[in-house]
Amino acid sequence: MAEREEIIRFWIDEVGPEGWYGGGAALDARIRDRYEALWAEARDGALFGWQSAPRGVLAYLILTDQFPRNMFRDSAAAFATDALARSAAKAAIDRRWDLDVPEPDRQFFYLPLMHSENLCDQDRCVRLMAVRMPEGGADNLRHARAHREVIRQFGRFPYRNAALGRTGKPAEAEWTTQGGYRLALAAVDAAAAA
Repeated sequence: MAEREEIIRFWIDEVGPEGWYGGGAALDARIRDRYEALWAEARDGALFGWQSAPRGVLAYLILTDQFPRNMFRDSAAAFATDALARSAAKAAIDRRWDLDVPEPDRQFFYLPLMHSENLCDQDRCVRLMAVRMPEGGADNLRHARAHREVIRQFGRFPYRNAALGRTGKPAEAEWTTQGGYRLALAAVDAAAAA
């Protein structure tokens, strides 16, 4: 139980919103030094029991969805536990455990769906951000819609191609050189303004 609460305290209180999306090499190294061994345990199935209560799931999602993106930035390992995080998030959401966690922490139940290359998951993420993040979810909803736009357009996230050893398609390369994700955000903003 102490490890779970320490992860939550570190990510929510110590790192906070600026670090969640700003990050950088120093934060990546701190997370790797502190949590890589624990992440490996989760990857290997040893921490399944964390999924027995809302805060345990929150810690599990931070460990399996957020931390790898920092620890293994720009490599395939960054996505190695996405399926575990997605499965845990869906089970918790179905139990409505996400609603036992306050905003903005609640978003970490929905981000595994936003990180999915499946359009159904993307649609569900947009709905959850719209309905279950009423206090401060406007920017999260904007990004959820932008991620969904990328999946609608390409069926995958082109900016993952190099890390995953995937061959890029010409349309993906053109999109990337013209601004990539910023184009998806601009499309969402234009639709909202219309």
